[in-house]
Amino acid sequence: MRKQKIEYDESIDALIVLAKRLSVYEKTYGMESEVFFDRFSKGLLEDSVDFTEWANDYQHYLHSRIAVERQLKHVA
Repeated sequence: MRKQKIEYDESIDALIVLAKRLSVYEKTYGMESEVFFDRFSKGLLEDSVDFTEWANDYQHYLHSRIAVERQLKHVA
């Protein structure tokens, strides 16, 4: 399977898309992303395609959120 790389012009755009994707996973599996990632990182959940993509999306979300927060500090 070939993974598609998507690039965004602005960190906020990535953050919005990732938040929506995380919301879908959370509704599907009945678990918040933070709880999921903690369990997944500890090896308590299977390494399914969905869970691997969810973990990647969550890490990307955290990175994007930090980037947006840094940008906001420079604006204020």
